[in-house]
Amino acid sequence: MGLFSSRNALIGMALMVVGTLAMLPSLLPGATQVMSYALVFGAAALTYGTWLVGTSEEGRPV
Repeated sequence: MGLFSSRNALIGMALMVVGTLAMLPSLLPGATQVMSYALVFGAAALTYGTWLVGTSEEGRPV
């Protein structure tokens, strides 16, 4: 069973991409407070996506 055949792995990879992209605007020099709140959403999406990918296969999660 490959990584791309698992529904949880695909959702996890999508969340990892969305989480990473959500963090990028807050790195700009003129970032506002609202952009800083995107860090919380981005970190949560990245963490949950990583967990989904890590637990999508049988065996011990890495």
